[in-house]
Amino acid sequence: MAKPISFTLNGKQVSATADGTRMLAYVLREDLELTGTKVGCGQGLCGACTVLVDGEAVRSCSTSLASVAGKEVTTIEGLGLAEKLHPVQEAFLDHHAFQCGFCTPGMILSAYALLKKTPKPDRRQVAEALDGNLCRCGAHVRILAAVEAAGAKGGTR
Repeated sequence: MAKPISFTLNGKQVSATADGTRMLAYVLREDLELTGTKVGCGQGLCGACTVLVDGEAVRSCSTSLASVAGKEVTTIEGLGLAEKLHPVQEAFLDHHAFQCGFCTPGMILSAYALLKKTPKPDRRQVAEALDGNLCRCGAHVRILAAVEAAGAKGGTR
């Protein structure tokens, strides 16, 4: 049964009226029109749908709307602004760490969550943190370099 569920989305209080079992990815994309969150596998395996919930990277295609009630959700649209990108986004641009861009929002948010916990990760730590984020274009080496560079610059301001 549909009911309003309130949470903070990209710094603003929102309420979505839906069945609480509906997956967050679909609420974000279809109801709230934030299409930066991608749905790849729909089973929480590819990482394309990664968002932050209370600062933790989660797969929104397998996270229910009810589970984010009262929490802080950040999507790629809430990380930086068009006129002032977040340092992790800048590092991805600087290192050409994408091709098609489908995985990029999930990669960036996973990298952000890593850098919050481990400000200057080494290559192994970056690879482990992004292990569940798949890139079919093969930009992994550039992605690793971008995250390392963002960390070296103090990545999460």
